Amino acid sequence: MLRNLTPTVRNLIFANVAIFLGSAFIPDDLFALFFFQSSKFHYFQLISYMFVHANFMHLLMNMFGLYMFGSILERIWGGQRFLFFYLFCGVGAGLLHEAIQYFHDYASIRKALELALSNPNSDFLMDYFNRFDGSTSINEGRLNALGAIDHYKEYTTQNPVVGASGSVFGILMAYGYLFPNSEMFIFPIPIPVKAKYLVMGFAFYELWAGKAAAEGDNVAHFAHLGGMLFAVILLLIWRQKRDSFY
Repeated sequence: MLRNLTPTVRNLIFANVAIFLGSAFIPDDLFALFFFQSSKFHYFQLISYMFVHANFMHLLMNMFGLYMFGSILERIWGGQRFLFFYLFCGVGAGLLHEAIQYFHDYASIRKALELALSNPNSDFLMDYFNRFDGSTSINEGRLNALGAIDHYKEYTTQNPVVGASGSVFGILMAYGYLFPNSEMFIFPIPIPVKAKYLVMGFAFYELWAGKAAAEGDNVAHFAHLGGMLFAVILLLIWRQKRDSFY
């Protein structure tokens, strides 16, 4: 199994495993990717977050995807180009997630401000004050809407993004782009699936799941889409010629 690993893929896997094993000594709020308006955000997190994983299964799934498809791309492109692609997709995934979070956060803040001005006793704003300063009532006069909004912004940006999923989804997109008709078996589907259909299925699912935003879903679906989107952008820039395997 290890003999099939190309050097860059092997080094990336080792780096991810080593950082995971050393995670007990790494501050949780330093290398994960926080929202750029959060006080915990640092620019280097756009790269460092790719090497931090939430748990063993998160690490295992990402490294399996990197192993399955990464070495194929590295043999085509070479180590330097593959590493650039990997980091480019990861940074792109983080940027799209930040952008989606910004617009979602802006919409929520606007709703808070409108409610603050129109109905100081709304359940929405009562929840603010119960969360942040223990208040059980709100003055009928002027509400300190800006203060509530600042608290809300900080509250909604405390869940950082971690993991190499954006890069791995970019790798999957590149594989489907270069070898659209190659076939693979996906458990538990008993028939082979062409790569182009697998990639499209993942893309539609991530878009649906990201828009649905189900309660308790802590997966950064738009980061996955960001990795795929930036993969396509880079592939178009490189003008790669696609091959077909039947």
